[in-house]
Amino acid sequence: MSYFVRTGELEYKATEHTGGAWNTQEQHIAPALGLMAHVLEKHRQAEAPGLQPARLSYDILGTLPIGAVSLQAETVRSGRTVQLVEVTLSSAGRPAARLRAWLMAQFDTTSVQETTLEPIADRESMQPWGATEVWPGGFIASLDGRRRPLGAGRAQAWLRTEHPLVAEEEVSDFARFCGLLDTANGVAPRAEPTQVAFPNLDLTISFLRMPQAGWVGYDTSVSFGPTGMGVTHSVVHDAEGPVGVMSQSLTVRPIQA
Repeated sequence: MSYFVRTGELEYKATEHTGGAWNTQEQHIAPALGLMAHVLEKHRQAEAPGLQPARLSYDILGTLPIGAVSLQAETVRSGRTVQLVEVTLSSAGRPAARLRAWLMAQFDTTSVQETTLEPIADRESMQPWGATEVWPGGFIASLDGRRRPLGAGRAQAWLRTEHPLVAEEEVSDFARFCGLLDTANGVAPRAEPTQVAFPNLDLTISFLRMPQAGWVGYDTSVSFGPTGMGVTHSVVHDAEGPVGVMSQSLTVRPIQA
């Protein structure tokens, strides 16, 4: 029931549960981004265990077949208080996604802890959401969701999965949380996916604190511009409240009948 099975030191095979929403024969990028966060965490624990991930910036370089992937992590900028780490995910020798992550030292800032980001409603107050009525694919079918629609391109939602990210392998709460982030673009569609394609080219999230495992909450707005560009903006939550802000750049393309 996992999304990936390890086949080597940094080699994995995607399962059918990664099947995509735009093309069911390709991977949904969400589990792959979680796998990259998993490799980032292993690198961080080995090289900089005292630092915490503060920002993740993913670039999606192309489509990803359901099959074997390999990953590589390297420190781009080392330091005792900040580090920049890059993780590359490749398929058939071709880079398919890159992650650049800023890690930073921890300090006690509880005396000044504050945010103006508003928490969203708890999931019990939202209606169950059958995402497969809108989106196809094995990954969407693996999710449990609740949602509050607020108009075209605007929604709040909670999502979770009980599928392991990697079979028979310990995965951090952080990596599991990151494996759901890319669903934000689908919880508040501004147009019918059968009429307009709007896949994202990237995903960047800046964290206020380390998230807890479990349900991931989204307060999401989707905007389309006049020349094929779009933006999905989300405030991301766990059970305790907002944990960060996230944006995704969209390539918006009307589908010819």
